[in-house]
Amino acid sequence: MPGLIVKIGRYPLHHGGVGAIRSLGRLGVPMYAITEDRWTPAARSRYLREPFVWPTSGRESPERLLDGLARAGRRIGRPSVLIPTDEEAAVLIAEHQDALAEWFLFPAVEPGLPRRLASKQGLHELCAEHGVASPAAAFPESYEEVERFAARARFPLVAKNREAFVRRAHPAVPGTTRIGGPGELLALARGWGARPDVILQEYLPREEAEDWIVHGCFGAGGQPKAAFTGVKVRSWPPHAGMTACAYVVGNPELAELSAQFVKRVGFVGIVDLDWRFDRRDGLYKLLDFNPRMGAQFRLFENDAGVDVVRAQHLDLTGRAVPTGEQRDGDRYVVEHIDPAARLAYRRGRGGYTTPHAPTRARVGGTELAWAASDDPLPAMVMLARVVGPGAKHLWGLWRRT
Repeated sequence: MPGLIVKIGRYPLHHGGVGAIRSLGRLGVPMYAITEDRWTPAARSRYLREPFVWPTSGRESPERLLDGLARAGRRIGRPSVLIPTDEEAAVLIAEHQDALAEWFLFPAVEPGLPRRLASKQGLHELCAEHGVASPAAAFPESYEEVERFAARARFPLVAKNREAFVRRAHPAVPGTTRIGGPGELLALARGWGARPDVILQEYLPREEAEDWIVHGCFGAGGQPKAAFTGVKVRSWPPHAGMTACAYVVGNPELAELSAQFVKRVGFVGIVDLDWRFDRRDGLYKLLDFNPRMGAQFRLFENDAGVDVVRAQHLDLTGRAVPTGEQRDGDRYVVEHIDPAARLAYRRGRGGYTTPHAPTRARVGGTELAWAASDDPLPAMVMLARVVGPGAKHLWGLWRRT
């Protein structure tokens, strides 16, 4: 049964989509993908049968997005497994299951749940409801509320966009943004409009923290089909962006905590969870619940050869998912951002350590996001597209670290 990679928004250098195409394509699954153009890395993979060139921004109406997916479904010509790579795609699929069921297979999740989980406010409320620790947070509804908050808040703090879709149409901040004091907060807030669509969140000191990730695929009733834990060693931008380097590290306590939370909220499908261990109180605090595959999902594979994307394809097509142990000591590296991240961590380390990470990867256990001997073109296209504008972007982020 074919698979279709679905993304909403313009981010052509997405290694997660390439990873999913390779993961299923290497097993003989016919793979298709929504792409911005024919020269994205995903579009040049040897394992992609056909790219559907369809640039989207996230500002389109649901009807227009659904019409585009229906065209892709008709083009494929038989039922296909949908694989969303961002929150917007996951929300769209969940909220319009009846309209998409003619062409596609996907987990039967409660329709409103992915939007709530992808919302920073919705996730914060669910954590409070189910007794899961998360950073303290405020959700101002006006500039005046920001002013009152600034007068009593403890700095530094973190600002994030609050909702899926809105973050693409009208982002308040470019991404997770560290704010050093009241003046900086108020200056930013003047550009947020009448109703700031942001969350102002407690900053967990990096010298007192360690970043963990949990990826899993869950079936009906919260049954884990595959579940993995690991430590994030570096990210880009530093301490606040996507994973640049991570290791597989067993953590039964965190795996159980994650599985129980997924079961309690009733989610079905693939999850990518970001946790931060706070050494000050010994608690794992949930930062993000991504109701879809994470870009670094290929870090994790059990000794039966199953990752979360393979697990979901097997489950949705009515087959058993082989069980096995995760491969502790494996490493994942994103080549176009990890060199800058490595330099930034050395330059301004600030006491951040990852004591649970191995000193080096298991022999033969490094997975690269782009380079693959059996599929070289995506890495070549990535390099061609990252030179110039990519270097300028990295330099701008470097100067702000």
